[in-house]
Amino acid sequence: MDLQNLNNPNNHLNFSGGPGALPESVLNATQTAIINVPEVGLSLLGISHRSDWLRNVLDETEENLRNLLSIPKNYHVLFLQGGSSLQFSMIPMNFLRGNRKVAEYIVSGYWSIKSVPEARKEGQVQVVWDGGDSSYKRLPTAEELVLSSDAAYLHYVSNETVEGLQFSYLPGIAGIPLICDMSSDFLSQPVPVERYALIYAHAQKNLGPAGVTVVLLRDDLVHTIPSGLHSMLDYRTHIVGKSIYNTPPVFALYVIMLVTRWLRKDIGGLAAMAKINATKAATLYKVLDESGGFYQGHAVREYRSVMNVAFRLANRDLERLFLKTAVENGFYGLDGHRSIGGLRASLYNAVTQSGVEALAGFMHDFQQRYG
Repeated sequence: MDLQNLNNPNNHLNFSGGPGALPESVLNATQTAIINVPEVGLSLLGISHRSDWLRNVLDETEENLRNLLSIPKNYHVLFLQGGSSLQFSMIPMNFLRGNRKVAEYIVSGYWSIKSVPEARKEGQVQVVWDGGDSSYKRLPTAEELVLSSDAAYLHYVSNETVEGLQFSYLPGIAGIPLICDMSSDFLSQPVPVERYALIYAHAQKNLGPAGVTVVLLRDDLVHTIPSGLHSMLDYRTHIVGKSIYNTPPVFALYVIMLVTRWLRKDIGGLAAMAKINATKAATLYKVLDESGGFYQGHAVREYRSVMNVAFRLANRDLERLFLKTAVENGFYGLDGHRSIGGLRASLYNAVTQSGVEALAGFMHDFQQRYG
């Protein structure tokens, strides 16, 4: 493949860990709506958050999510703000404050590390496993997790975006509320929602632009929330307000509606999406595995993420040249996270198989030139 073939603005591809790529059809519909939402006659950026139109947007998005994930009726679907970082605080505020039980946390990488200090401000926390000894290159096996049968809840991150690690099983034990940060693999595959007490995922990965955090909350957990919480930090406030307690991010909500509609109508559901994502990941990991060590993956093979491929070059001096040459050829967002450096290709739902094949070809040619 000629390395200059993709040096065209129309062929630029987004492999960033965030903001992630969006489907072309969603971008086109959003572009139109910014000027004029057909059924309203106004710009998307000027429609009231108290309008019937936005209520319909939220209702359709919730219906799309319930359909895609088979969400049971006893779960609330909330559209909040503040990203996952705010959930790191809201969860212990609502479910640990004043609780004599201990909350258990699995620390598997950059984002799960950040969740623990916030929880400790509200109550007792036990880190039941920490992957620091392996430089967060692997996840725990089920046998390594020694869990309490009387914990307040167990919290984990299903996919560590920075290190490229993804759980292939559900941790936890029966009877203990399971809480999961699914920010970077939400809607990438089917999920047994009924086995979780709470799932949260912020937008800018598979959902849409930043500004919205989706929370799926089981109703029985709501009844355990203590009184006296600040209104904005109390899940009950948002349940009563139907996700419009305060001014919501109308633009981001509209895009998420389009993304969930795309997943239902164009992709055909999450089982179909999972197959597409598995093929994309296999294509790129093959380049790493067959490079003879030129490319070196961060994660131990059995814990590799389908969403985020974190890797380095054996010759570290070539990494800057790799990134520079990649941008020159239309591949954007391949920088590794600042916490570990290196390189990373994020293969979120909207990244196409043809785009991944183009990246694989570029990587092969780069190795031929400099390996």
